[in-house]
Amino acid sequence: MDIVIAARDLRVRSGDRTLVGPVSFELAHGSTTGLCGPSGAGKSTVLRALVDLLPHGLTRGGELHVLGRLVRYGKGDAELRAKVVLVPQTPVVFGGSVLDNAVFGLRHVVRASRATLRERAEAALREAGLWQEVRDRLDSPAGNLSAGQRQRLCLARAIALEPAALLLDEPTSALDERSRDTVEESVAALRGRRAVLLVSHDPAQVDRLCDTTVNLDQSPAMAADVAVV
Repeated sequence: MDIVIAARDLRVRSGDRTLVGPVSFELAHGSTTGLCGPSGAGKSTVLRALVDLLPHGLTRGGELHVLGRLVRYGKGDAELRAKVVLVPQTPVVFGGSVLDNAVFGLRHVVRASRATLRERAEAALREAGLWQEVRDRLDSPAGNLSAGQRQRLCLARAIALEPAALLLDEPTSALDERSRDTVEESVAALRGRRAVLLVSHDPAQVDRLCDTTVNLDQSPAMAADVAVV
């Protein structure tokens, strides 16, 4: 399989102090990898490090290659960032319609007609498993969707960018059992299409969805007064 992301001795630092890592892993096209570890080990922080979204004062060390290209911290270009997309734990739904939300990120990276954007949105909503539920209300407010639908809308918004890799941060942690199962079905359907890195606190979910796991241990150098998620 083609390697989409290769991390070597990835670390997250605050000044000279290492807060998370080192951790090394590869994400292959079409595979789903679980990022596991105890609470506070820095799983979500690793995801943010991969897309240069670390909080102020933290930096990434080690080597990161995306699609064979070395990505220096703070130097990634917009095209490359669109290839690795983070879907956060709490679904962010913007004001506007379902369609507006589905193409929100896409509008910023491509110049296309409304018809083309709508086609890309439909394809993404289908891949996210949401199309059948929203096809008749694309112009309705996205804020009217249920929690599970909002999570899948955020997934569709990421898929619309046609990324090589998706980083999913606890995508079902705030959902009821029925909504969780629906989102899991959408994530499972990504196998063979995208490289997926999944953070989950649920070992059973990792077993259901992931081909391999990467274990992130609590760093012994982490100070008790530093919060890492």
